[in-house]
Amino acid sequence: MSRTDDDGATPVAAPVPAGPGGRPRRPDESMSLLRELLENPLDAGYRDMAARKSEAQQHLPWWRRAAVLVLCVVMGMGGVWAAKALRAPQSGFLPARTLLVEQIRERAAEGDALRTSNAESAAEIERLRDAELSGAGSELLTQVRLLGVASGHVAVTGPGIVVTLEDSAAARRGVAGTEDERVTDVDLQVLVNSLWASGAEAIAVNGQRLGPTSAIRTAGQAILVNLEAVVSPYVVEAIGDPEQLQTRLARTPASTHLGVLRGTYSIGVSIRTADDLELPGLQQLTPELAEPLPDDDGGAVSPPSQDVPPSGDSTAAEDRGRPADEEVR
Repeated sequence: MSRTDDDGATPVAAPVPAGPGGRPRRPDESMSLLRELLENPLDAGYRDMAARKSEAQQHLPWWRRAAVLVLCVVMGMGGVWAAKALRAPQSGFLPARTLLVEQIRERAAEGDALRTSNAESAAEIERLRDAELSGAGSELLTQVRLLGVASGHVAVTGPGIVVTLEDSAAARRGVAGTEDERVTDVDLQVLVNSLWASGAEAIAVNGQRLGPTSAIRTAGQAILVNLEAVVSPYVVEAIGDPEQLQTRLARTPASTHLGVLRGTYSIGVSIRTADDLELPGLQQLTPELAEPLPDDDGGAVSPPSQDVPPSGDSTAAEDRGRPADEEVR
């Protein structure tokens, strides 16, 4: 420390008190513990161990250093090789996948062959039936053909309209949150029921002919028509008078429903006329267990009333959570 005289003279350093033995005392001698922690933060034992390791490393033979270097290189190369081996496809999976693909293709080819065979057999049965009934009178043969058209078991051709429904562009790209922008089975049901009500004589969805036993249902992410999966775009072909079908379709619930699909959900909707549509016949299924139930009078039960609403009625548009206030033009 230093002090200054009252008259402003040059400051003079204060004498440092002497310690034992006459040597000067340090100003921070009373803080020896704190000074020791600051000057020597490492414990004495750790300091000695570090000193011994440093000496051992300095005296390490060159061949041991080379061995350590080689060992590190080998371990690094082994790690790289292991990572590549784990990332590489397992050779055992490739034959299994190839075998599965081959089996799928074989089963698909067998299914196509069976369908072709069924079509040929159905054509042969129809030819034999016509030949057998031609001698019994033309009226019976005409009635059979009309019933075949009504049931959908006979292939038909004629003019009509084609209605195409397609998922929105975002839904086709798989954008998240666009599930409502996909065509559903309810949409197809509404359209098909309205076409029947508009006077359609025959209807097919993506080549699947519809009949009295046909069903349009959803199974997972696919839409099934006659238990066959169909995908977007959904082409609905209806044979009938084109002008009459379009006029009557505009007055059915399908007009409003299709307007909601196009305006609210960006689903593609197009309607066009066709001069010559060809619809295949529906595979014949003979019911083996179905029998008519007798009524109270002992006769067969009468068919249901026409007042029963179809499966796809006017409330289908509201099922999507939007008001039905737009029509198809």
